[in-house]
Amino acid sequence: MHPSSDTRLCDVAVLYRQEHSWLQRWLRRRLNCSQSAADLAQDTFMRLLTKEQVPELHAPRSFLAKVAQSVLSNHYRRQKLERAYLEALAAMPEPTAPDLETQAILLETLMALDAALEGLDRPVRDAFLWSQLDGFSHAQIAQRLDCSITTVKRYIAKAGALCIMLDDSLDTL
Repeated sequence: MHPSSDTRLCDVAVLYRQEHSWLQRWLRRRLNCSQSAADLAQDTFMRLLTKEQVPELHAPRSFLAKVAQSVLSNHYRRQKLERAYLEALAAMPEPTAPDLETQAILLETLMALDAALEGLDRPVRDAFLWSQLDGFSHAQIAQRLDCSITTVKRYIAKAGALCIMLDDSLDTL
């Protein structure tokens, strides 16, 4: 293991021992659910483990709260997406609704797509979603984004390429 990786792991381990209980209480106050708070506290520390470097912290609780707030925002976004998906399923006539296994795969794919699109710059994400979900023309999107049609095409191609890469990675699972 690389020496800086050892240091980073040690830093996160110390932070975990010192602040995990505090973070879990902080999350529980926002969620009103101890199980979700425990899960999101773990997710927060997992996010720290995936960072190349954890900064030297003079205010560890403030730093953890900022990271946890991002994890919490993702949690709420996933919940909203899942509710919308379940509502769409409930609105389908029963004979056309997919089986439970397919529903689970579709939801997992939808969550992965949402996470991937969230990583794009806002104009790229907006252009792609407006074209794919709302059926806007390139000219309409260009007007909304105050950019050229060529830029809109580039944005849509960039997001589309991301979706293709995501599809390829899901196929390998």
